[in-house]
Formats: sequence, structure tokens, C-alpha cells
Amino acid sequence: MIRKRQALVTGANKGLGLAIAKGLASAGLSVWMGARDRSRGEDAVQTLRGEGFDVRFVQIDVADDASVCRAAESVGQEIDALDVLVNNAGIVLDLQTPPSAMSLDDVKATYEVNLFGPIRVTQAFAPLLKEADDARIVNMSSGLGSLTLITDPTSLFSSVNLLAYTSSKVALNAVTVSFAKEFEPFGIKINAVEPGNVRTDLNGNTGSLTPDEGAETAIRMALVDKDGPTGGFFGSQGRQPW
Repeated sequence: MIRKRQALVTGANKGLGLAIAKGLASAGLSVWMGARDRSRGEDAVQTLRGEGFDVRFVQIDVADDASVCRAAESVGQEIDALDVLVNNAGIVLDLQTPPSAMSLDDVKATYEVNLFGPIRVTQAFAPLLKEADDARIVNMSSGLGSLTLITDPTSLFSSVNLLAYTSSKVALNAVTVSFAKEFEPFGIKINAVEPGNVRTDLNGNTGSLTPDEGAETAIRMALVDKDGPTGGFFGSQGRQPW
């Protein structure tokens, strides 16, 4: 009997995460939809189940060690291996305050979700990922995570100056490379993805792309074959500059 491939997407109850979960389920995977809020997460699961997709809910707050450990234990009781992990959950807390005046508490809170969240989730699910045949990990980064783009005056990203969010995504790209070096002997590929200017709650739904359009690169990298890259940074146009 062929084992059905399993995926976990964090922050999957809305927006980009919901679109990624739907895309992976459309590709034939059984998808665990992770969300901090049980009610919203279960509502999202019911929506996709109503469309015929194989999805399940798992409660997970990526900023909380105990919550992540409980989620890993819960999922591990149901499956023997995890084939795809998409670290999608992210926040931006302040779009207005200049770096010199930004609250350090807000910076720390942003890092807890955007940087430490993917680290703790990846660490917690590493045993299940290693049990899979060529697992894939996708870290949802941003064009703001590229030092090249944010310092290029011809790039749209250079006009944005968000201390906490930007620096958390730059650091996440470095984390991606670090995990790629460790996981390569296990056949696990991990890449960072820049989804584009997607209409989500993070930007007040002002982006130019739909969540489905923004999810395309993440889905593609989650399903990349054995000859695909690892430790890279990708967008809709291909490899992105660091």
C-alpha cells in the first residue's frame, strides 16, 4: 500500500497559508492546517473539506514552545513521516514607526513569530521530516528579506523601511541556509520563498496579487523533485538575490 504524502502548513486558516494548504491538497497531499486559533482553524478546515480536500486541523502557536511541542506530538501520533513543512505563519506589528522609535517589545514579538517560529517548528518536526523520503521545507520569506533588493534604489522594496519585519526575514533567509546544510544528507530540501505583493491582512489587503497567485511559488518549491535546489531563495521569476 502506497503511503499518502503528508504536509503541514502553519498560519493556514486564512490568506496565503490557506491558499498554500489548498494547493498542496489539490496536488494530492493530506494537509495538516496549523492555526493558533482553534475556531478559525477548524472553520478553514471545514471549508476545504466541503470542497473535497483531505485536510485536518492542528492547533499550533509558533511563538510558544509548549504549543509547538504539543502539535508535533499530536501529528506524530497520527502519521509516521512528514513530507512537506511550510513555515508560513508571520506577523507585522508596526507599519509606521521609524526604526529609531520602534518598541523593542514589538521587535521581539515579531522575531518570535517570523524567525524563532520557523526554527522551533522545524526543530520539533525534524524527526518526522527525516522519516520521509526526500522531505521538503519552505520558509515564507519576503522581498524585504533580500539585502540586495532593499538597498537597490530601483527596487520597490528599497522604499520600505520596517525594522522588525525586514530584519526578521533577512535572518530567516540565513536560517534557511543553515538548515539546508544540516538536512542535505537526509535528502531534505529547504528553500526560502518570496511570494510577491500579496493581498493579505499583513498589508491591509493592498497587494497586487491574490493569495492563490502568491502561493504558486511556495507550492512549486514544496513539490520540487530530487534534482531541485536547496538552500536557495526563490520568487515567481526564479532565484532571488540575497
